[in-house]
Amino acid sequence: MQLLLAAVVVLPLLGAVAALLPAPPGLKGRDPDQAVLRHGVTVTGVVLAAAVALAVGFDHDHPARMQATTDISWIQALGIRIHLGIDGISLPLLVLTALLTFLCALYSYFHLPAGPSPKAFVALLLVLEAGTLTTFAVLDLVLFFLAFETVLIPMYFLIARWGGAQRTYAAWKFILYTLLGSVVMLLGLLLVGLKSGTFDMVALATDNGPNSQLSHTVQLLAVLAIGIGLAVKAPMWPLHSWLPDAHTAAPTVGSVLLAGVLLKMGTYGFVRIALPVAPDGMHTFAPYLAAFAAVGIVYGSLACLALARRGAKGDLKRLIAYSSVGHMGFVLLGIATMTPTGVNGALFANIAHGLITGLLFFLVGALKDRYGTTDLDQLAGRTGAALYGRAPRFGGLLAFGAIASLGLPGLAGFWGEMLAMFGAFRPAAGLSRPAFLTFMALAGLGTLLTAAYLLIVVRRVCMGGKEPAEDGGAEALGTAGSEESGATRTAPVIPDLARYEYAAWSPLAVLTVLAGLWPAALLGLTDPAVQQLLGGGK
Repeated sequence: MQLLLAAVVVLPLLGAVAALLPAPPGLKGRDPDQAVLRHGVTVTGVVLAAAVALAVGFDHDHPARMQATTDISWIQALGIRIHLGIDGISLPLLVLTALLTFLCALYSYFHLPAGPSPKAFVALLLVLEAGTLTTFAVLDLVLFFLAFETVLIPMYFLIARWGGAQRTYAAWKFILYTLLGSVVMLLGLLLVGLKSGTFDMVALATDNGPNSQLSHTVQLLAVLAIGIGLAVKAPMWPLHSWLPDAHTAAPTVGSVLLAGVLLKMGTYGFVRIALPVAPDGMHTFAPYLAAFAAVGIVYGSLACLALARRGAKGDLKRLIAYSSVGHMGFVLLGIATMTPTGVNGALFANIAHGLITGLLFFLVGALKDRYGTTDLDQLAGRTGAALYGRAPRFGGLLAFGAIASLGLPGLAGFWGEMLAMFGAFRPAAGLSRPAFLTFMALAGLGTLLTAAYLLIVVRRVCMGGKEPAEDGGAEALGTAGSEESGATRTAPVIPDLARYEYAAWSPLAVLTVLAGLWPAALLGLTDPAVQQLLGGGK
């Protein structure tokens, strides 16, 4: 188990180095570009296999105990150690990261985004995977920060070099927002380590009672500083404005990993560090965190409604990005309740959002490849999408992703949001119940607004033909065939799902259904670990 966890963390880095080296003569093949893309699929596939083996070998009877641990002194003078381990909280995120990265590598093998060298693309993808996996596996505050920051560089270059329109602006906005937040977070992590005498997360989580080395003032400062850095990555309203631009400009696989994995690093930090290490500070700031989360839920939904309305020229990719602000608001609301029910709901919503939004970004990227645009007014015109009639399997899968995203019972999106609101109904002792009931009501309003904009998107994109094309939008898509009645032309023929798209997207759809029908599989892992975490390690 130790070797498996070490392999999961180290193999992507070794694969990234190997991707940049000249391929051996026997492995070059006739197309060196395809050879390096095949290398990316192979490495991410091996990492996924190791992560699945880690999950199979995990002691499911004791998910609250740190397993597969490695604890080696690294910088002895500063007390920094290479401390790795997984429990029921981190294991699902580890497997989700390995799965999404493998699916992105597989999709890119058949459909590489336009840009520079494929070698650089594969290397950056693997470095991104290594940084994310390490974030979920390390148990040292300094290593957590280093891994947390490692992902910024590859994501910046994926957006800046392989992105679409305004990619340079979006990449700089992404890096500046997250780096500024990380500087503040580093100050908070150093404050905790220096005041407590250790950077070890396990030791800090079991020493947070009355005899804690951290005074109430230190905990307040630590949560404020660490929380700002984590909130930027989460993304929490009003620190979210980098997200829509980054998603809109990023290549398809960049959007999938950004939504499916990178956003989870912020919320994971709240659960792994802020809640157990500084509970008094979290208790003070929990109402404010819940308020920002509730506003974010409603704000994200209203922004999506504005983009979805006719004539707004809303971008479908940008709409899905704004939906993440709302969905991650439920995660933050669950964490802010400081109850096992709320935190379990937050962790479940994390996984559900990764599966569902990852699938949606895959689909929207493929829609843009087919039509050359994600402008909703163009897609909904007479010669627009109407996917049910022109590409029924594609349209059906897009409708499934939208229905899952709005939280339909029986699918993964339902459980996390419901548990987060249940946690807000009865928050932890000492928190204002009337305030949290208000936040719960706002979250409930957000679910209604979410259903509204996603059903509008399904009607306009999947059904189409219900409204006239506006401002010549239909013609911008291109037309084929003869004119009908001298007024409109026949819609362009588009391909339905290809085999590689089935292979890359089917696992996400299947897991969305399984998680919705069998939530105990995930909650059985997280609940004991959450109970112990909130109980001060007991």
